[in-house]
Amino acid sequence: MATITDRPAPTATGNGPAKRKRSKAVSLSERRPGFTVYGILIAFILGSAFPFYWSFLVASHDDATFTADAPLLPGGRFFVNAGRVLDTIPFWKALGNSVIVSGTVTISVVVLSTLAGFAFAKLRFKGRGPLMVFVVATLAVPTQLGIIPLYMVMAEYGWSGTLGAVIVPNLVTAFGVFWMRQYIADAVPDELIEAARMDGCSMIRTFWHVCLPAVRPAAAMLGIFTFMMSWNDFLWPLIVLNADNPTMQVALEKLQSGYYVDKTLVLAGTTMATVPILIVFLVLGRQIVAGIMQGAVKG
Repeated sequence: MATITDRPAPTATGNGPAKRKRSKAVSLSERRPGFTVYGILIAFILGSAFPFYWSFLVASHDDATFTADAPLLPGGRFFVNAGRVLDTIPFWKALGNSVIVSGTVTISVVVLSTLAGFAFAKLRFKGRGPLMVFVVATLAVPTQLGIIPLYMVMAEYGWSGTLGAVIVPNLVTAFGVFWMRQYIADAVPDELIEAARMDGCSMIRTFWHVCLPAVRPAAAMLGIFTFMMSWNDFLWPLIVLNADNPTMQVALEKLQSGYYVDKTLVLAGTTMATVPILIVFLVLGRQIVAGIMQGAVKG
């Protein structure tokens, strides 16, 4: 009579599909990028840094030398041209105005957009959907359509020629509200908010202790984008501000308002005006990278 022998049950440590999948995943994770990937990255880095290098290169020569020879290495006249910029335009006043405007607008947009995004993403109230559609629809309206009515309002309030006329219309943006609403909807689980409410937290404490720590990467990215847009804004400050109270971009425009344009002078001012943006990038760099990586993992 044949007997049935006990056979050991198959385990996950054998040569099964699960082990092959794990080994394949490990091999893919340990694979390093090749020369092609590094070459593409280096090309993108050089292409991104070239405009700033070219501005510094032109600003470090005099106009006659640059026009005649077009050198590829920096010269020694950058600080001379920088001194000419300081003598030609009210650089420090324009720098201070731009810092005040961009800093105030950035802080306001980040705070108000995060609050509005939290309300649209996690709170239930009547008309939430239509209001969000209306906010998104305003993105399709060209900014130029509102310049004349906005200028009339600023003149009626007596704000024409002051920094308040540049700050107040930009205290919150539809893009910021939409950006934060989309991020909060995915990054903050409803269970955390319900648990905080059950523990006795008010809605503002729930926002401060639960929502805000989770959305810092998105808030940092929104902050740097808002700072750049506010710093580079030219049309509205040119219209509403006086010539003796300009922002940086309006002041730089005076460097090329004459019949003869000294390119070394213009690009010296441009290089000097780019430094604050680079500083903001360095300060918020970690948060920006964290936001990009977190979004990539979620995708």
